[in-house]
Amino acid sequence: MFCCLRAVRRRLCLEKILLQGVLQSRTLSGADAINALRPFYFAVHPDFFGQHPKEREVNENSLKRLNGYLENLQKPGFRSFKPTPLTFYVREREPNSSNVQESFSASGFRAVSFTLHTRDLLSTVLDILNSCSLSTEHIQSLNVNSQPHKEAKSTVNRPIKWDKTYYSFTGFKDPEEELEQAQRVETTLISWLDDNEASAVNKLKKSLPLRRELERLKFELSHQLQLSDIRWQRSWGIAHRCSQLHSLGRLVQQRPEVLKNVKGRTVVFTDRSGMSAAGHIMLGTMDVHHHWTKIFERLPNYYKLQKRLLLLEDRISQLLGGIQVIYIEELQPLLTLEEYYETLDSFYNKLRDSRLPFHPRSLRGLQMILESDRYAPSLHEFGHFTIPTVCDPATLQWFIFAKAQEARENLKRKEDLLRYGALR
Repeated sequence: MFCCLRAVRRRLCLEKILLQGVLQSRTLSGADAINALRPFYFAVHPDFFGQHPKEREVNENSLKRLNGYLENLQKPGFRSFKPTPLTFYVREREPNSSNVQESFSASGFRAVSFTLHTRDLLSTVLDILNSCSLSTEHIQSLNVNSQPHKEAKSTVNRPIKWDKTYYSFTGFKDPEEELEQAQRVETTLISWLDDNEASAVNKLKKSLPLRRELERLKFELSHQLQLSDIRWQRSWGIAHRCSQLHSLGRLVQQRPEVLKNVKGRTVVFTDRSGMSAAGHIMLGTMDVHHHWTKIFERLPNYYKLQKRLLLLEDRISQLLGGIQVIYIEELQPLLTLEEYYETLDSFYNKLRDSRLPFHPRSLRGLQMILESDRYAPSLHEFGHFTIPTVCDPATLQWFIFAKAQEARENLKRKEDLLRYGALR
């Protein structure tokens, strides 16, 4: 009897070792992982929980943490994995439905909780699908590489091929249609340019007087108000831009006293009025003169808020070892001064409470920007860090330490390119 038990134990241990070896030898690409998780995303996507705000918020937060976990799995050399508990509200499937559009009940959902602790994409994807009682059969159609077999190395990775109804119902883009459209554009662009060349030249000639009028109005207003620049957020037509400058000119004539504080500033015609995070005066194109007047009258208050914002950036810099907090207008969404201040204040309070052990001035010379629509920190090719406002302080500390030297090299490369361009 004891001999039988030892034989069974040896067999179970051997099966466990073989199973681990198979899982470790099979790898899944990031694109394949996203494709494999499509049924899961379809079942938990927050857009389907519009009438259930609590469940929607839970799913949004859990998806952020899940995406961060998946991103870490794809980072080369990343080994510090912490067990990540997640909770999702999963839409219930109808019992006998084969149609994608009808496979989920409109009223029911269930809560599913599980903890991720796997260290590769394939095991993680299987863990998620199994925990949510979702099928894993479609993963077999993915080309999962197997290292021990040479023939698998020559096979090309390909995504799951979904039925057309899936794309029309979910709103996802069909890659085959996108490829066909790109090919049609590629073959017809040259002929289209040839057909429209004469018409474009004719329209350009007709627009030249209006273009000169636009340049004249812009120059006169900039000189009269001593502005640094006048810009437009959108590609409005020339006639539209001239109309906006005429409106500003009339306001200058009617209320010159309210524009006494605009010297040295940049005026930007946008969709809303206020002051931008970059310190530019925003004039909403749909607003009337009364709204513009209010903005100009509030400029002294905006300037005070701008000084408080600079102090807040300095405090964040002190907590992060001297790294400079910057706002890059070309790379970040257009925010008002109030919105950006709230973002900085929330991030500062989180840092202050965490008390990260950064050595004073150890990161001087480095730069970072804050973004609220990202979930994982990254390093830009220009050398600045892009830090999500929701970033975990411990993750932030590790990432900055790990990438500090690379950031300095990228910044130096950027400075060399700028210097080279200036010399030419």
